[in-house]
Amino acid sequence: MKKRKIPLRKDIVTGEMFPKKELVRVVKNKEDEVSLDPTGKKPGRGAYIGLDVKIAERAKAERTFDKAFKIKVEDDFYDELIAYVDHQQARKELFKDE
Repeated sequence: MKKRKIPLRKDIVTGEMFPKKELVRVVKNKEDEVSLDPTGKKPGRGAYIGLDVKIAERAKAERTFDKAFKIKVEDDFYDELIAYVDHQQARKELFKDE
């Protein structure tokens, strides 16, 4: 049976390449609104970040999405991102998702 190609994306905080399933997409739409995109299908400019709380906290400290999207991103978004990543990381450990 033919082996399927695993799509890779670059984490904008660490610069490492990861399988798409191990990342979360953050998207900026035409109205300059930044939001999480768990499905990966929202329209707009996307950037990926690893599902690791340390990476999300580093993104907040370095204001990574402010630089990537060239706009001011509120601290509330970074807090929401950290909470989402923490939840997904705990879920992955609990259910042993692949």
